[in-house]
Amino acid sequence: MFLLRFLCGKWCKPTTDEDLESQGYQGVSAVNVGVTALAHDLSHSEINSQVPTSLPEGVEYEFQTFPVDSRAIADGDGMTVYVSTTDPRESSCVPIEVQVAAVQRSQARAEKNYTEADAIHKKIKKSGYRIFFQNNEETLARKYRIRLRGIDAPENQMPYGKEAKEELTKIVQGKCLRVLVYGVDQYDRHVADIYCDGKFVQELMLKKGFAWHYATYDQRPELARWEQEAQAKRVGLWASSNPEKPWEWRKKNKKKGQKRIRRKDKSEGG
Repeated sequence: MFLLRFLCGKWCKPTTDEDLESQGYQGVSAVNVGVTALAHDLSHSEINSQVPTSLPEGVEYEFQTFPVDSRAIADGDGMTVYVSTTDPRESSCVPIEVQVAAVQRSQARAEKNYTEADAIHKKIKKSGYRIFFQNNEETLARKYRIRLRGIDAPENQMPYGKEAKEELTKIVQGKCLRVLVYGVDQYDRHVADIYCDGKFVQELMLKKGFAWHYATYDQRPELARWEQEAQAKRVGLWASSNPEKPWEWRKKNKKKGQKRIRRKDKSEGG
């Protein structure tokens, strides 16, 4: 309770012009941390009352993101997003060491010890969190790596890989997204349906011809139909007569990588 009172009281102060001028990456302010998430009532009764009671079949949970940075787009079907810990689902999961670090960073910035504050923020980021500037105060946010469910875009090194990444960036950059999570894959990415300005992002990528329907893992007929429409119009990667499928490219290049490793082992006397 002391931590919450501390955050709500002493450190939740208005932003000054000087602080606004010193904002860093993503508009993070140099003012005291108004980490509203940490001052949120963490009682289970309140949290449970705000959790959605009904979601589409298969959805484990949903969340809204901060505006997406273009640098957070990995390729045509993956990105990193941040979710405010004011979200009831997130507020109860913030590790105590992250909460304490946020307070310590606030103190350092209040004392204009920005070197120390930056060092503390690096520790926060290593824990999968960071601080964003929102509504005239700083807000703690959690990082999520997202894999778009049901589609497979060309890898960045493949033909049309760059174009696919650019298209996804154009759709989502600077936007707050609605994310419906279905699970986590073997790379610890959250497999999800993404909505931007009310539009289904996977549909846009398929219709633009910058992704395949990933039928092995998702049999939704509308995804197949959108792929077929793009193929018939010969848009995007379908302008090529026989575009290589990304799952086949990965399999082929994985074998090449394994052969290089074996050759290296032999040359070193392994």
